[in-house]
Amino acid sequence: MLEFIQNFDEDDPKTWNITISNKPTCAKDVTMEQLYAAFGVDHNTIDVTGHAIALHLNDDYIKKNCLDGIKRIKLYFDSLSRYGKSPYLYPLYGLGELPQGFARLSAIYGGTYMLDKPCDEIVMEDGKVVGVRSGEEVAKCKMVICDPSYIPEKCNQVGKVVRAICILKHPVPNTNNSLSCQIIIPQNQVQRKSDIYVCCVSYTHQVAAKQFFLATVSATVETDNPELEIKPGLDLLGPIEQKFVSVDDLMEPTDDGICNQVFISKSYDATTHFETTCLDVLDIYRRATGGDFDFSQVKHTSLDDEQ
Repeated sequence: MLEFIQNFDEDDPKTWNITISNKPTCAKDVTMEQLYAAFGVDHNTIDVTGHAIALHLNDDYIKKNCLDGIKRIKLYFDSLSRYGKSPYLYPLYGLGELPQGFARLSAIYGGTYMLDKPCDEIVMEDGKVVGVRSGEEVAKCKMVICDPSYIPEKCNQVGKVVRAICILKHPVPNTNNSLSCQIIIPQNQVQRKSDIYVCCVSYTHQVAAKQFFLATVSATVETDNPELEIKPGLDLLGPIEQKFVSVDDLMEPTDDGICNQVFISKSYDATTHFETTCLDVLDIYRRATGGDFDFSQVKHTSLDDEQ
């Protein structure tokens, strides 16, 4: 199946042909369930392919057209072949480098950052946002982009997520002593309705002291004992020096923000690959600007080049 997917080209009809029940069929007209069956893929391989490779959040995709699944699997292997041992990228010094890089680039284009400033009020006039008040000061604006914690009254709780941040003195066992890894435990393997996510980074990423590792285990809460739900992930880590467990609400905005120009993101979910977060950012961009983000217009220049 992987060979078929690797050769699949949406722009080349010759690559669409597949045999189902001894009949030539166009792959664009079949479901993922039919595609798996055509190649005799077993249930365990389906779990790994759908959840750990294609990064589907549940099994709803199986009954849907296979085109999206094919694209997701191709993306994984194209990324793997491009970057070597892993299809993922992780910034040195941690994820905080992403907003820091944005802040530097924003400053070059005239942006102003007000750090450690409380947000006391989102100022509205005639149903639209006009500013943000901090103390006695008001910063005027035409739109606000924020997370649910700033305007909880305009959000609904859609669930909870449990996370454990663990400090280790060793790599995750059975990963060939890898200095970083991501493990996705498919829901069916642990009799759940959603996956369990394990992510480990280390001192090589400048996020921990020498010889230390940081692992996170997370899942969407499904019972009254959230920590027990992530036990299958915690058991993979081996000895844990220290563990910090939290349970947070999952919030989503009640409207798209187009009318009042207040664009609210969703809460971080249990995933550790951040695909859902990237999709949320793109959705906010679409709502705020009225159009899709055009990746072809991105210029790959450094900050030094801009200066």
